[in-house]
Amino acid sequence: MSSELIGLIGIFSLFGLLAMRMYIGMAMMVVGLVGTIFITGYGPAVDLLGLLPMNESKSYNLSVIPLFILMGQFAYISGISTDIYKTVYHWMGHLRGGLAMATVLACAFFAAVSGSSLATGATMGMVAIPEMLKYKYDPRLATGCVAAGGTLGILIPPSIGFVIYGILTEQSIGKLLMAGLLPGILLSALFIMAIVILCVLKPEMGPHGPAASWSVKVRSLSGTWGMLLLFAVVIGGIYTGVFTPTEAAGIGAFGALCISLIKGKLTLSGFTLCLSETGKMTAFIFLIIIGASVFSYFLALTGLPTTLSEFMTGLPLPRGLILFAIIVAYMLLGCVMEVYSIMILTLPIIFPIIQALAFDPIWFGVMMVIVLEIGLITPPIGLNVFVLKGAAPGIEVETIFKGIWPFLAAAVLAMVMIAIFPQIALYIPSHM
Repeated sequence: MSSELIGLIGIFSLFGLLAMRMYIGMAMMVVGLVGTIFITGYGPAVDLLGLLPMNESKSYNLSVIPLFILMGQFAYISGISTDIYKTVYHWMGHLRGGLAMATVLACAFFAAVSGSSLATGATMGMVAIPEMLKYKYDPRLATGCVAAGGTLGILIPPSIGFVIYGILTEQSIGKLLMAGLLPGILLSALFIMAIVILCVLKPEMGPHGPAASWSVKVRSLSGTWGMLLLFAVVIGGIYTGVFTPTEAAGIGAFGALCISLIKGKLTLSGFTLCLSETGKMTAFIFLIIIGASVFSYFLALTGLPTTLSEFMTGLPLPRGLILFAIIVAYMLLGCVMEVYSIMILTLPIIFPIIQALAFDPIWFGVMMVIVLEIGLITPPIGLNVFVLKGAAPGIEVETIFKGIWPFLAAAVLAMVMIAIFPQIALYIPSHM
């Protein structure tokens, strides 16, 4: 049996274990270990299992993950999300559909300090949905804009998704984080445009909210100082080269802690909860990374990624068509799997093909993240939708899914624009 055939059997076995609902980190570890035993024998495979987990988890670059998660936890405790929403609510709430637009902007701002799509969606759902329903917004628009806005957490820096992509592909994490900034702004603008079009076509979906006086609007800006300070320090430090991404994450976590203390929002129980949630999320991601390292080692032994790369590049097809096929495959995977799992599972196979086709790896990272964003709100899984269901228990899942279609169209349009004009993603990294 050829090593390439063993690799293919390993991939199909992995999907079989996932269909049986085995946790993806463990499934990749089991398949990688068994496949390595077939190729190298029992002794070397067991030695590998003893070495790889430690070598992977002690990497300095990986420390950026728990630090960004901790920063997001402290930012949530400090009430930054509520302050942001109140500010944009006062400035935009009087417009038709203004509360929905304010929600998208608040999601974008909170994403800039949380780094997590699920955290952004859950937090803003609890803050914004009751307010929109109070002013008779259509539940489809109220939930759809939060579900879509929540996806900005994986695109706008700091993004854990870009950190994982950078580690797996050995690309600059700093450049990846900065590459998501302009696409994040573009996608936010397109989401707002979708709301405007909806409210022009169906004014009853987003009634006018209350108008605030100029004095109230100006006073509300004081609530944004925490978010602006964190964003300026973390992203400004990375862009100027003053901090590495890991140092910026550490400074950001400490800054968020200080902000929560200054605001008097951090209790002992809250501090304990922040550490506990950070530990859970970190363990979740690290187990996937360790499992992926074992599985990737197995695939490297089979030579399957190299063979597949040579086959794909040798096809008499335009490279754009091959890229389109890869993106469609990611969209389909995003409908049924969790984002980080998809990245870690597929990049060892897909990234050599991207390199062989001479696509810019930073640009592809942005494209991949946007595709996975689409998966976060696409049936039948749509993790952001189910997280939002928990934040809005009185609204059916079907209603939320009906509300996300205009925002899906906006996300696809953003992806097409970045494909046609790659400098949208590459302009800022090229000037670092």
